[in-house]
This record gives sequence, C-alpha cells and structure tokens, in this order.
Amino acid sequence: MVVILSGTLFLISAGKIHTGDKPTHLHAKRLANKENKHALDSAISLLKSGNIVLRSGLGAISQMLAQMNQKDKSYSHCGIVIIENGYPFVYHAIGGEDNPDERLRRDSANRFFSPLNNEGIAAVSYDFDDNVTETLKSIVWQYYKARPKFDMKFDMATDDALYCSEFVYKCLNKATCDTSFISPTHAIGHTFVGIDDLFMNGHARFVCRMKFK
Repeated sequence: MVVILSGTLFLISAGKIHTGDKPTHLHAKRLANKENKHALDSAISLLKSGNIVLRSGLGAISQMLAQMNQKDKSYSHCGIVIIENGYPFVYHAIGGEDNPDERLRRDSANRFFSPLNNEGIAAVSYDFDDNVTETLKSIVWQYYKARPKFDMKFDMATDDALYCSEFVYKCLNKATCDTSFISPTHAIGHTFVGIDDLFMNGHARFVCRMKFK
C-alpha cells in the first residue's frame, strides 16, 4: 500500500512500515563516543514531567517522516516525558520493525535518545502550570493502559490508533482544555500534526537541542 501525506510517499507492506534501518558499526561507534554519552546524560538530567522529547533518526524512513513537517524538518519522532521514581520515561507511539506489536510504548529516556539510532535529540517545555502537568500525566497513563496501536493511516479522527505527534497533540490539548493549544497543519487536502507543530508555537521553548557526533 502507498500512503501520500504532505507530498511524502510512504511504502507500507502488510500493515508494516519497513525501515531497513539496521544498526551498523558506524552506529555502534556513535554509541561508544564519550562526547555523545556526555550529551545524552546532560539532556536526560534536564528532563521534567510534561516535557516533549524529539529525535531525528538515522535511517531513510526517519528522513521521510521528517518531511511531514512543513516548517522545520529537523525531527522524525516525539514522545512525552513522565518522571517515575526519579527517572524520566518516555511514552510514545511508534510502529515499524523496532516495535512489532505497534502498541504505545514506555521507554527509558536513555533508550529513546540513544545515539545508536539517532543523530539529534531535543526537549521542549510548555508554559502550563503544575496542575496541567498532573492532568497530562493522568491522560498519558490512560492512553498507555489502553495501549492503542500505531496509526498506519495517519488518521486523526479516532483514538484507537495514534501516530507519534497525534498522540502528543491530543494529550496536550486535553490536558490544557484548549483545542488550539497545539494547532494541526492543513496541507494538500490533509489535516495532520507535524512534529514541528509541537514546538513551533507560542507555548513552547527548547530545553535543549543536541547533535550526536
């Protein structure tokens, strides 16, 4: 099946996104780089509940997903941070070969940000208060309990399947009780949420932006 979204062509076979993005010795070298380890640890130390985390993957599918962004094509995936027992975990909707059951995931920040599969990472905070953050946590946990699948159709009409930026968008707008807190993109006859919609707005500011070497 072929999906065209915002001028980007996605090839989907048997209900799977086939990435072909297998780690190589260059990826392993990136992981072993001490400067990358320091950058990773520094980023993780800055995270707080309610932050949104972004990453730019190394493979071809990540580059294609980044093309959905209309304004800033730096990032290909996103998730929501919740601090649990003193450590940041990331809740995110992801499909493909790295997540065979395609259910909403909960990963450590270390795994989400790993230099093994990413060339750049970032974290974003918003101008809402602690009460909204607590509401956001509850909404994220509700979604995680339901474990929706990754949305292969990139359809925003239902909640039983979600793509990564759609998950973040719906959680933020529900938590703030503001349907325009994050606004979607309308382009080429489609309505969708680009990852850049999550940080290119008046509510967001970058906590950090880093490139791995």
